[in-house]
Amino acid sequence: MFAALGIFWTQAFPPKPQWTVDDIPDLSGKVTIVTGGNSGVGYETCKALLSHNAKVYMASRSKSKAEEAIAQLHRETGKSAIFLELDLGSLASVKQAAQTFLGLEPELHILFNNGGIMTPPIEALTADGYDLQHGTNVLGHYFFTTLLVPALAAGARTSHDGKARIVVTASSVADFCRSFDFSVMKGSNDAARRKMGTQGLYIQSKFANIMLSKEFARRLVDRGIVTNAVNPGNLQSNLQRHQSAFLRWIMNTTLLHPVRLGALTQLYVGTAPETAQANGKYFIPWARPGDAVQNPLANDAQLSEKLWDWLEEQVQPFL
Repeated sequence: MFAALGIFWTQAFPPKPQWTVDDIPDLSGKVTIVTGGNSGVGYETCKALLSHNAKVYMASRSKSKAEEAIAQLHRETGKSAIFLELDLGSLASVKQAAQTFLGLEPELHILFNNGGIMTPPIEALTADGYDLQHGTNVLGHYFFTTLLVPALAAGARTSHDGKARIVVTASSVADFCRSFDFSVMKGSNDAARRKMGTQGLYIQSKFANIMLSKEFARRLVDRGIVTNAVNPGNLQSNLQRHQSAFLRWIMNTTLLHPVRLGALTQLYVGTAPETAQANGKYFIPWARPGDAVQNPLANDAQLSEKLWDWLEEQVQPFL
């Protein structure tokens, strides 16, 4: 636990970035998706991608919020993102979003699995009855990504470096996960979910993101698809919207950094030439390779494979 606290501290207060959005190469011809792209880190990611000539699909739940964000991005960059309706908390919506995209684009070069939710009310569930944090942060992104693999493989074949990239947004809190309880991922086990608490559910969901990233890295690399996880940093974003106003004030004044900095690490992993060969790695603020997550569970291959099998089983009725 002390090691996890040390890692959290060093990542919470990183040194000045040595890599910036100005270092992003020209992305002309690159097709990208950013989940949760209408606000926070996702918005800043879309802005940087558009500014460097990428074609950007903003995958978001709310059409009105996405359209507002797209209009603002056009004012700031002179370019327009494309709205892709995606509710990660509904597997039917996830499937429809993937089918819509595949009907529009034969290739996908960079997928930013950026969207997520943190510490909603404990009773919050997805449309399919899963714990909202696990259903959104883990299951929804797993299903979306697997459905997009054909486009990612096609994107890898046409990329000059032979790679398509998946970037998974995790969190430094993953280091605090010391056991993994599959039962809390379904909303039907209300007692176990309440015992773990909404913060514990968030921690486990972010640790699951890292395990899932490793599984994608292992399973897809032979198709030219590389996958890496990132800690975007502790940021002043609407991710804290479910926290109390007092706690948000404390965090904003002591721990949190401007949201624009939070996009740096995932942009570095998703676009920099020097990260094209990275696979199954973990990157930390701001745009730095990190040591492996200091958590014994992170190296448990049986657990990550069990997670994959569990996720695969959940989406079977929607295939």
